[in-house]
Formats: sequence, C-alpha cells, structure tokens
Amino acid sequence: MRSTLPCLASLLAAALAVSVACAEQVSVAPLVALAQRADLRVLEGRHLSLATDRPPREGDGVTELPRIFDQACDVWCAHYGIDPETIAAWRVFGCLVVDRERIRAAGLLPDGIPDFANGYCDRNRFWMMDQSNPAYRRHLLLHEGVHAFTITVRNLGAPAWYTEGIAEYLATHRIRTDAGDGIDFESTPLPRRAADVEQLGRIEKIRELRRQGCVPGLTDVLATPSGKHHEIAAYASSWAAVALLARHPEHAARFATVERGVLDAALNDRLAASPGWDAARAARDFDAFTDDIDYGYDFARSAVDWSSGTPLHAARQLKVLSTRGWQNTGAALIRGSRYEITGRGQVTVGRLVVDGAPAGETVLESGPDGISLHWYRGRPVGRLLAAQWVAADDPTARPRFVILAAGASGAFAAETDGPLYLKLNEAPGELHDNAGDWAVELRPAP
Repeated sequence: MRSTLPCLASLLAAALAVSVACAEQVSVAPLVALAQRADLRVLEGRHLSLATDRPPREGDGVTELPRIFDQACDVWCAHYGIDPETIAAWRVFGCLVVDRERIRAAGLLPDGIPDFANGYCDRNRFWMMDQSNPAYRRHLLLHEGVHAFTITVRNLGAPAWYTEGIAEYLATHRIRTDAGDGIDFESTPLPRRAADVEQLGRIEKIRELRRQGCVPGLTDVLATPSGKHHEIAAYASSWAAVALLARHPEHAARFATVERGVLDAALNDRLAASPGWDAARAARDFDAFTDDIDYGYDFARSAVDWSSGTPLHAARQLKVLSTRGWQNTGAALIRGSRYEITGRGQVTVGRLVVDGAPAGETVLESGPDGISLHWYRGRPVGRLLAAQWVAADDPTARPRFVILAAGASGAFAAETDGPLYLKLNEAPGELHDNAGDWAVELRPAP
C-alpha cells in the first residue's frame, strides 16, 4: 500500500508505503553487523537499531531517536491494550538515509524495495530519508515505526485509510521541554500547536479543502483506495477519520473494541457490524469535526447533540455554557421564518496571554458581544454565535454550521428546517479554561 506524508512547506507528495504480505519479522542482528562493517553509525534502543550515514552533528536530536522510539512504543502498546512486557524482545531495524547508494552498497537497501521519496516500511524494517527539520524527522521515524509495529505485532492488513491514518495518529507528538522524569516524548494525536508538528499541515489542508468545498465525507474516506494515498488530501483525511473514531465520546469505546480485534481487509465491515454503530451519526460528527477543526480540538467539549428539537412557538429562555462547542437549543426552526435572539451575562474566556505566555493572573471576561482584544475566525473571542446545520446546495460539498446571528442581539431568518445551535466564539482547544454561562432568549420575530 502506498501513502503520503505531506510536507506543508513544499506540498510535495511523499511515497510512503507498507508491505502487508507477511507479518514474519527479519533478524536485526545480521543487519546491524552489515551496517557496522560499512562504517555506518548504529544507534541502539530497546526496540530500535537505527543505522545512518548522517555525520554526527551536535544538537540535531538524531542520537535521541531510539529512546524516543521506545517511549512511543509504550504508547502504541497502550493504544492496543498490549502489555509491553509481552513484546520485550520485539526489534526493528531502520535506516536514516542521506546517500541512498551508500546504504545500498552496504547491503541494507535491497533491490526489491520500491523507490521512495521519504519513507518505506517492510515488516520490521524501514528506510527514511534524512530531513532538515528535527520535528519532521522524528515524526517520519515514528510513522514508519507504527507501520512496523502494526504489521508485525498486530498482523495488519487493513484498508488504506486505517493503515495510514493510525500511523499518523500514533506518530503525532511533541517533545516536553519541562520533563523532569527522564521522559520527554508526549503523544499528541490531536496536536495542540502548529509548532509541535512542523511541516505536516494536515489541519491546514482540511481547512483549505473546507474553504474550497471539496473536503471528503467519512464514507468517502473509508472507501479510499490505496492508490489514492499519494494525494495529500486523502492522507490528511485518513488521520482525521482515525482521530474522530478514536477520540469522540460517541465512538471511541466502540472503535477501541474493533481495533483490538482482527485488523484485516474486513475492518470496515467489522466497524459497521459493531453493536450500536450509527453510520449516519458518525458521518455527521466527522463533518462537524472538519468544519470546526483546529489545533487542540476537544472532542468531548465539541460533541454535538443532533436531536431534532421541538417547534418554537413562543419565547424560550436558554443557557449557553462557555465551556462547550455548538449547543443544541432544542428549538426547531422553520426555514424562511424570522426569529430574534438576545443574550446577557458575563463569562470568563481564559487568561490574558502575551507573546504566547500567560500574563499573570489576569482573567478575561466577555459579554455576548465578545472582547476586541482577541479575535478568532474573523470575530471577537467570546461573541455569542447562533447557527444551523445546513446541507450544501452542491451535492459534492459537505454540510456545515451556517452562522445566522452574532452578538448580544440579532434577528435572522432560518436557513433550514431544524434546530438552532449556540456557542461562544473561541478556538475549540481553548474551551477548557472558560467559566460561566449566558442567559439567552430566543423568540419568533413579530
């Protein structure tokens, strides 16, 4: 199977590939011996022997790669419910390559390995081209490591969306600079900041696809053929699908059960047959995720209640929580009918941040009009937003939340038959430090 690991700086497709024909492992010791005879550096960890023709350079992080690999391996075990002690003897051999021909001359790049742009994995062996960016180099190493782990430990033979999506999901991480426990690897399947995942650009790509009206739906992603994974859009969408299914409170437990079973070509069928699976709900949740996607996205706080609500015939008093994403008012509107909304009260929207760091204990307060000090997606942070979930006129585009009113008061016409949703305007990863709620009145317009 082929896949791509996109580099945002160049937006060039990378030919990452996985061989799933056989889960049998190759012996690492003879490969280490070949590398040493060829005068290559060999860096050793519990699970990884990494050979490289890259000259030593102080501060480049290369010598730390086996230790980071081992720390990541413990996370992969936890994801699949595996006791790390049961794979204590599991070994992987990797090549960090500067000069392809030197690695080939050492007998470490067989002729049967396809020409690859960035990385390739075959059972418990992988090859990766050296990268100028340390964060991208680490990510590529772990991406290939996940392939090796899932192929040999889990006997992976799943559809392309899962094969590549889980590799991205489990490889995403940041390095803790404040680690006092000797562990500086931190798994961040939903990256908190762009600086933690330099050159990947998955979130940015999905936003771009949303703007263009051509982001895929979940059904499309699950049906992606392996040959399509040279396309950056398919690659980013596969990561998003795994992230949704693994993290959303409606789907996470069910998906974990499926993942800990057989990971073969029938994975999609096993998911569809799992008790309680609701394909329509999952598709809508995926659309809501790609509609609002951002760094630090919090699935628990952003999960949407899709119930249809009851007709609004008179004024209703509502409460909008500052700690949640889109909240269903329970009021079903009629397309074309006009309504009015009024909000009042004060909430806190975190603390004042200057140059990326908290500025003391200063708490930011906001009314329904928001605060002009910080803006998010073209509106002041904290502004009250009213929206409906609307299907696009273009059948190839995905449904989305259409904002109908913003601020302390407003009048609007319903875009569709269905419930009204409310929230305050803020990044979905920043809701955790909010406090308070607003009182909102929704009424039919006279």
